[in-house]
Amino acid sequence: MNIAIVGTGYVGLVSGTCFSEMGINVTCIDINENKIDKLKKGIIPIYEPGLEELVLKNTKAGRLNFSTNLASIVNKVDIVFCAVGTPPDEDGSADLQYVLNVAQTVGRFMNKYLVVVTKSTVPVGTSLKVNETIQSELNKRGVKVDFDVASNPEFLKEGAAVNDFMSPDRVVVGVSSPRAKDLMERLYKPFMLSGDRMIFTDVPSAEMIKYAANSMLATRISFMNDIANLCELVGADVNMVRKGIGSDTRIGKKFLYPGCGYGGSCFPKDVKALIKTAEQQGYEMKVLKAVEYVNEKQKEVLFYKLMKHFDGNLKNKIVSLWGLSFKPETDDMREAPSLVIIDLLLKAGAVVKVYDPIAMTECQRRIGDKVIYAKDMYDATVDADALMLVTEWKEFRVPSWTVLKKLMRNSIIIDGRNIYDAYDLKEYGFKYYKIG
Repeated sequence: MNIAIVGTGYVGLVSGTCFSEMGINVTCIDINENKIDKLKKGIIPIYEPGLEELVLKNTKAGRLNFSTNLASIVNKVDIVFCAVGTPPDEDGSADLQYVLNVAQTVGRFMNKYLVVVTKSTVPVGTSLKVNETIQSELNKRGVKVDFDVASNPEFLKEGAAVNDFMSPDRVVVGVSSPRAKDLMERLYKPFMLSGDRMIFTDVPSAEMIKYAANSMLATRISFMNDIANLCELVGADVNMVRKGIGSDTRIGKKFLYPGCGYGGSCFPKDVKALIKTAEQQGYEMKVLKAVEYVNEKQKEVLFYKLMKHFDGNLKNKIVSLWGLSFKPETDDMREAPSLVIIDLLLKAGAVVKVYDPIAMTECQRRIGDKVIYAKDMYDATVDADALMLVTEWKEFRVPSWTVLKKLMRNSIIIDGRNIYDAYDLKEYGFKYYKIG
C-alpha cells in the first residue's frame, strides 16, 4: 500500500514513520523545503524518543520518503492523510486554511479514487468542508473522480508518541462508505494483530471524539488543581485526596495529579476550539470555560507562593527553574507554565536561572537571553534564593539535597508537580511548598 502524509510535525512525522515501520510505502510532504531537506539527511525537526532511529531505518530501507510536492504523487497513492497544523484563530476557533489548501491540491490533481483522511484535530463539520473543496476543484476541471473523506483523529502523547502509535489503545476512524472502511481496515491491520481495537463511526462523531477526549483530560487536570487549592485552605492533603478518589474504579487514577497547569499543543488549543464550536451553534460550554480559566490561573500559583514567602518583594532574588517544556520527554514549550512563571518573575525584578534536559534551545528561541541558562541542574541553583520544580523530568526526582543545601543561598523549594517528600526536605533544613 502507498500513502502520503501532508505535514511533518509531531502527528505527521510520527504517523508516517510508524506506518513505514510496518512495511507501508510512505511519502511525508511539507511545504517547508528546509525541513524536508533536513529530513532527507536524517535530521529530525522535533525531539521524540525513538523517532530518529525509525526515521533513519525506514528511509534507508526506501519505505519512508520526503517531498514538498503533493501534486506529483497524489495519483501514486491510495490514501492521503492531512496532518497539517490547525492553530487557534484570534477568536479561539481552529484555523482550517492549511487543511483546505491540502484539499484544493488533491482536487486539482487527482485522477483516480482516493481516501482523503483528516488526521489533524479539526472541528466537527470540517470533513464536509474538505469534501466540498475537493468536489469544487473537480467541477472546475470538468472531471468525475470518485473519492471519500474520512476522519482518523490521533491520540498520541508527546514523549510517548511512537509507542502510542505502534501499540494503540484504540484507533478511531470516521467513514461514510464501505470502500473507505475496507481501505482503512487494511491500512491498520498490522497494528491490530494482538486484538482489534478499531472503532468505526460516522465522520462527525470521529471529529467530536478527539475534542471530547482532550477536553475530558483537561477537565480532570483543572478539577484536581481546583481541589488542591481548596485543600490548602482547609488543611487537607491533596495527595491523600487523590489516592482516595482515584481508588474508585468509576473515577480511576489517571490525570488526577495536581500541578502548575497543563500546556502543550493539544489541550489548550482543543479546549478553545470546542468552546468556539459550541458558540457557533448557539451553545455555551460552561464547564470547559471554567476548565480554561482554572488552568490559566494555576500557571501563576508557584509565583504567588514565592511572593508570599518573601512578603511580596522578589527584587534581585535569584530564582532557579527546573524544567521548561510543558511535560517531560519533549522540547515543546507551547503554552508551557514555565513561560508564564518566567514572565511574572522577571516583571517582579527577580533574576531567573533555568535548566531543562532538552528544551534549552527552544526556550532561547522563544525568549532570548532574558534568563540565565545553566549548564546542568545543579549549576542552575548556585546562590539561588529559591528553586521551582516546573517539569517533572526523571533526573529531577532524586536530587542530592546535601549538594543543593550547599549551593543555594536560601533553602526554599517550590514543587510544582508534588514529586518530593515534605518530611525529607524538612530534615535537610529546606522550606518546602507544594500544590495542595
